[in-house]
Amino acid sequence: MKRSKAYRSAAEQIDRTRLYSPAEAVALARKTSPAKFDPTVEVALRLGVDPRKADQMVRGTVNLPHGTGKTARVLVFATGDRAEEARAAGADFVGSDDLIERIQGGFLDFDAVVATPDLMGKVGRLGRVLGPRGLMPNPKTGTVTTDVGKAVSDIKGGKIEFRVDRHGNLHFVIGKASFTDRALVENYAAALDEVIRLKPAAAKGRYLRKVTVTTTMGPGIPVDPSLTRGLANEVEDAVAS
Repeated sequence: MKRSKAYRSAAEQIDRTRLYSPAEAVALARKTSPAKFDPTVEVALRLGVDPRKADQMVRGTVNLPHGTGKTARVLVFATGDRAEEARAAGADFVGSDDLIERIQGGFLDFDAVVATPDLMGKVGRLGRVLGPRGLMPNPKTGTVTTDVGKAVSDIKGGKIEFRVDRHGNLHFVIGKASFTDRALVENYAAALDEVIRLKPAAAKGRYLRKVTVTTTMGPGIPVDPSLTRGLANEVEDAVAS
């Protein structure tokens, strides 16, 4: 693959023979980002699980302490008082049959979907459209709920959802390159804690096998997967030194 001069210059600053600490990785990611806009900072994990087995699926949500740097567009399937509650909480699109028809017609200009339990029978018809995009409401992630106001507020406030793919890889966003190093590390630590908490009992061997931090259009930076505690303090130590 042919890379841009800016990308190659950024990649040259990364030592591929070592594993960086999370604090070093986010600082380097911000420094080497070749994008001319404020890029997203993302984390990719390789987990020691077999997602083909139901008892080794890793899926969850976490509220990032500093948000994602982006206000998510939330669509809510609700009627009556629940619909008004969703609008009051800041939902971008609220409805029922009308929204189902719009989505079936190709409308996908939203980042998250919430639904009340009574409408899931209808929303289920959208499984082939929403499922592959990771947008299908699910009780396990809090997006099928009667408390739609809280669900919308959580998502707008920086709640992210993650799910391991069929290859054992898991991706999530930890913010923008304009964030401070500390904010990015604290977001990373919060997400990592939840991923570790969700470790399947059936998973054997090393759970966190590989960690990479990257920015939009930027090169990946290898992170030491054994560093999972006291990460925020590490940022302070780096600044002090």
